[in-house]
Amino acid sequence: MSRISSVRMKELLRVYFVMGSRNCVQAPEDTLESALTGGVTLFQFREKGPGCLEGAERIELARSLQKLCREHNVPFIVNDDVDLALEVDADGVHVGQEDEEAGLVRQRIGDRILGISAHTIQEAARAYAQGADYIGVGPIYPTKSKDDAQAVQGPEIIKAMRNANITLPIVGIGGIAADNAKDVFASGADGIAVISAISYAEDIAGRVRQLQHNFKA
Repeated sequence: MSRISSVRMKELLRVYFVMGSRNCVQAPEDTLESALTGGVTLFQFREKGPGCLEGAERIELARSLQKLCREHNVPFIVNDDVDLALEVDADGVHVGQEDEEAGLVRQRIGDRILGISAHTIQEAARAYAQGADYIGVGPIYPTKSKDDAQAVQGPEIIKAMRNANITLPIVGIGGIAADNAKDVFASGADGIAVISAISYAEDIAGRVRQLQHNFKA
């Protein structure tokens, strides 16, 4: 297996769905199935926070969601938990600045996809040195989906990174919805990462298609 190309990574980031069992009204499997039908391009299993699943239940849900992703040919990324990612043979891992050191994660996961959260130009540059395939930048707008979210920065942080010659694929995250996604793409992002705007939508597949329409190749 070889490292994913930057071009392919940018395609995958277009509409990146992030979800765990705490983020759903419907069953997680039903929520993801609808999102995949709508056209999400990448999925991250983020099972964090009070009441999240642990142990065997966590692994079982990961495998169930991964199976759906494989049926739709969408890569399955695990948030933070490298051991879980290796156990289920996930397609990649996403780590934050407070998680396991990204350079060590790269060594552990080999050529799998590595995403790193970056809140500053300096963190973005370090992520490149650590072997990131993409960086997640945010929160762009206020969000209630992540209890550990940093200060809101707006699309301007992505523009600043691009002006500083950060060429890594970038996905914006945090409070992104159909009515503001266009501004995130316009700032220089390759994609948008979304939790509640998809998982809490009445028409999940329709919401994904709405988000897709904001992308201009």
